[in-house]
Amino acid sequence: MSQAQSRSCDPAPAGRARAAVEATTGRPPELLRLPGGLWLRRRRSTHAVALNRAVCANLEHLRPWLEWAAEAPTRAQTAELARAGSAAWEAGTDFMYLAGLNSEPGGVIGAFGLHGRIGPGALEIGYWVAAGHVGRGIATTAAGALTEAALALPGITRVEIHCDRANAASAAVPRKLGYRLDRIAEAAVRAPGETGRQLVWVKERSGPSGAGRNTQDPRNTQDPEAPRSRPGPAGRGTAQ
Repeated sequence: MSQAQSRSCDPAPAGRARAAVEATTGRPPELLRLPGGLWLRRRRSTHAVALNRAVCANLEHLRPWLEWAAEAPTRAQTAELARAGSAAWEAGTDFMYLAGLNSEPGGVIGAFGLHGRIGPGALEIGYWVAAGHVGRGIATTAAGALTEAALALPGITRVEIHCDRANAASAAVPRKLGYRLDRIAEAAVRAPGETGRQLVWVKERSGPSGAGRNTQDPRNTQDPEAPRSRPGPAGRGTAQ
């Protein structure tokens, strides 16, 4: 089985709380249309059934690297985490996306996120890609788009990708995108495939004329599935 290209982009266990602080006053695009018919769409509660189906179908693939993949989530659990993720987007702490293909309407082939869990001025990209779609550059393409989106946000000057040293498939993504390996950190072993040695990859804003510019493609607009009226500020949610 191919290794899951992921660190952590789906729900953290419900019992592990952390203080949520707004990472940026801006918000990334809700919809990113990428080459090859790939898209990233802001994850919403209405996507819970499709997301649950994708997670349950990929548990064996994801289990070595993601602790939450130890057991299949119920649809109710996925729905609750989707609601929490929507609240986190509104609060500006985490920005979760689902990945799909135009050729597979209604399907979910992975999940990605920008997470404000690594301190001021920075966001961490987390991701996983379904077993049937690895090796096609999907993680690299999507993570590249999210890197640009993150560095265009107010106050964000650094993006990181973390993965276990043994997860070669995940480590290949930041390497291809020009991230530098900043350090190898000790980390708790939470999943069967982990070694406790975490690679921390970093990419920084290059300056006023560099990655920090807002170079959003006109096709990358507000998600047409979004509600017509924007919800008001929400409480802090569980990061996914």
